[in-house]
Amino acid sequence: MKFRPLHDRVVVKRLEGEEKSKGGIIIPDSAKEKPQEGEIVAAGPGARDEAGKLVPLDVKAGDRVLFGKWSGTEVKIDGQDLLIMKESDIMGVVG
Repeated sequence: MKFRPLHDRVVVKRLEGEEKSKGGIIIPDSAKEKPQEGEIVAAGPGARDEAGKLVPLDVKAGDRVLFGKWSGTEVKIDGQDLLIMKESDIMGVVG
């Protein structure tokens, strides 16, 4: 990928949602909710505090994360549907 996020932003690739419900019913694409779990593809260097010191991010490329339903901005880079969001939009790391 030829994209590098700035400051405290991260690029997240959504992980695919379930194709079937727990009862075995196949869910059509139009009825699926967008997953709120993804994998960090790229991360910026971090934000600066009041003194100008760089504060590194707590997440890195490869981390699986949970984020809010309306978090981030959807973009298409190199044919992939990705999200760009601030680190503060991430609720936690899975795993």
